[in-house]
Amino acid sequence: MKRKSKQKTTPISALTARTQLGQIMRRATERRERFLVGRRGLPAVVIMSVEDYADAMAPAPGWLEAAWREAEAGGTDTLTAREIDREVRTHRQAKRQRSA
Repeated sequence: MKRKSKQKTTPISALTARTQLGQIMRRATERRERFLVGRRGLPAVVIMSVEDYADAMAPAPGWLEAAWREAEAGGTDTLTAREIDREVRTHRQAKRQRSA
């Protein structure tokens, strides 16, 4: 959800959506494309990835965006939960030793 890119909206017919749903879903998730499905010449629904939907409906607050950028710059955006727990534990132990 943290990556924002320019979304491309591609108009398609309902028939195309039915016959090529797998390909459309793949493009929506991998390329973050949006599809405007028309029925009888009128726009009916939009197909987009869940990540795209979440960004549109509940965008991340500024402080979270800043934290993501800082983590990415520092290389900590790829840490596992176990590695994060280890870092927190080490920091807390060092803090206790300083205050003791």
